[in-house]
Amino acid sequence: MQVAVAGGTGLVGKYVVAELEAAGHRPVILARSHGVDLATGAGLLERLSGSHVVIDVSNIVTTRKRPAVDFFSRATGHLLSAARATGTEHVVTLSIVGCDEVDFGYYFGKRVQEEMVRDGGVPWTILRATQFFEFPEPLLGNRSPVVVMPSMLTQPVAARDVAEKLVEHAVKGPSGRAQEIAGPDQLNMADMARRIVRAHGRRRLVVPVSLPGRAGRAIAAGGLLPRGQYVLGRRTFDDHLASLERSTPAGR
Repeated sequence: MQVAVAGGTGLVGKYVVAELEAAGHRPVILARSHGVDLATGAGLLERLSGSHVVIDVSNIVTTRKRPAVDFFSRATGHLLSAARATGTEHVVTLSIVGCDEVDFGYYFGKRVQEEMVRDGGVPWTILRATQFFEFPEPLLGNRSPVVVMPSMLTQPVAARDVAEKLVEHAVKGPSGRAQEIAGPDQLNMADMARRIVRAHGRRRLVVPVSLPGRAGRAIAAGGLLPRGQYVLGRRTFDDHLASLERSTPAGR
């Protein structure tokens, strides 16, 4: 079947597209590089036409509430409107474990997104995932010998495991609020960053810093951990580190 992937050029989106292709489905990427602007809706109707399902892994890089709410409200609104107009049968949306428990700026945007999907008039599935193994890497991108990392307890999951589960839900049909997905181990974000640095053969000092306020305390204490029953990702953080070591040039 034809499946549209909103944000199909991003970290999870690329895995979703590959998984769809491997299963014999036809992915259609909804992204600016493919003529679609989710924030304005430009090009969306034409590109979405003929799709049975849309998987939404679109994203904005921000920690602030206002831009997060603005992006997700506009992008989700345009996507749902186009889905209704084109007869798309199912919307599968990726969200975050604990986003309704921790009052962190970005998570307000995800709350708006979830509410719009639930009330959007299109059969839906919302899959919440914990942070990805790759989460610390953008913060390690500068050349400073010292890297500040938020103090965060998480149960990180492989982006590829999340992509596989999203495609599984797309094929299965609407599930409403699906079981959350998380990785097999609880890890501190600073420790993850240190191990990533070593896997890349670098030397960096990683300094954990507590985020301010109630949200910072909740994040540090496990407010983003799964509760109750959840799907366990099959790949480990050690698997991820091994792949980084294989891809790092010798002598770097």
